[in-house]
Amino acid sequence: MRKSKVLALTAVCLLIVSMMFTVAQGAGKTIKLGTIQPISGQVSAYGTQTRDAILMAVEEINAKGGVLGRKIEMAVEDDEASPDKAKNAIMKLVARDKVIAVIGALTSKCSLAITKYAQEKKIVMISPTSTNDTVTDAGDYIFRACYNDSFQGEVVAQFSYETLKAKRAAILYDITNDYSKGLTTNFSSKFKALGGQIVASESYSTNDKDFNAQLTKIKATKPDVLFIPDYYSTISLIAKQVRSQGLTIPMVGADGWDEITNNAGDEVLDCYYSNHYSPDANDPEVKAFVKKYEAKYKITPNALAALGYDATYILAQAIQRAKSIDPAKIKVAMMKTNRKYVTGHIKFNSKRNPVKSAVMLKVVKGKDGKLATQYAGTVNP
Repeated sequence: MRKSKVLALTAVCLLIVSMMFTVAQGAGKTIKLGTIQPISGQVSAYGTQTRDAILMAVEEINAKGGVLGRKIEMAVEDDEASPDKAKNAIMKLVARDKVIAVIGALTSKCSLAITKYAQEKKIVMISPTSTNDTVTDAGDYIFRACYNDSFQGEVVAQFSYETLKAKRAAILYDITNDYSKGLTTNFSSKFKALGGQIVASESYSTNDKDFNAQLTKIKATKPDVLFIPDYYSTISLIAKQVRSQGLTIPMVGADGWDEITNNAGDEVLDCYYSNHYSPDANDPEVKAFVKKYEAKYKITPNALAALGYDATYILAQAIQRAKSIDPAKIKVAMMKTNRKYVTGHIKFNSKRNPVKSAVMLKVVKGKDGKLATQYAGTVNP
């Protein structure tokens, strides 16, 4: 009798162990990743395209067998370009979705709001697009796929001084936006170092609509070029007021201008901005990416979409190299990245920032009469 009870108990234990093993196997069938993007809100054109590029990359990777023999499962959160919502998003991804890594956030202010949490939780985070210099300062789990504002601000300053022959520059920037402030600092430093003069530096706050007071002051200083480091939705408002003031000088900006051709009119013709890639570049990786994206989504991908695509492959390849889903091993493997992607050849420096080139684009009229961009040069680090 006692022997039969022991056998029965043993059988029950074995059954429980078997069931636990089956559940564990099921949980390990996918690799859970998350992305945080502004799917709605003021810069939704960036968020939707970046999300779509990330999901396209995941589909491609999964179609080829996934990573470590598992499919990638990508959870998507919308932060609406709000730092508070970005914080909530990453907490949900970690606590609810059990992700091992996060691709995001998109804007610098949202990335800066979540880097400390990602570092504390030991979650690998790669922002495809946040250029503020301090984004990766939180620690060794934080990476980015784009160049930073120190480089980007210098690129625009150098282009303005050397190519546009500008000697007097004015700046109009958002004093409440980390992205805009960082670019302003770096543009100003480089332009003055080259021998140029900053004749005016005027500011506004996010969601302001009337910039005429600042532009009146700027016009009085007679600048050769106007640097406006902000996102396309704000630039489209400012540019109209610039031209209404009778200012005919070229306006220049940074990667936040991407999508300006779909959101502004002739007032931005013959203006320039720095970017991460040119969709019409004669490059095999660029051509392949643009062709696939256009076929799937019926739109030419912007630079942030290209960066989202690259970030997904960088992360997936690092997991493959690590031969593990342990974030501690993945972060080490991330540092071994050294190959060509859509937005250029990428390897990480000691602060987990990529060493890569930037392109300058000019806003022109296309053959169809619509605004388009034209490659205007490459600047290497």
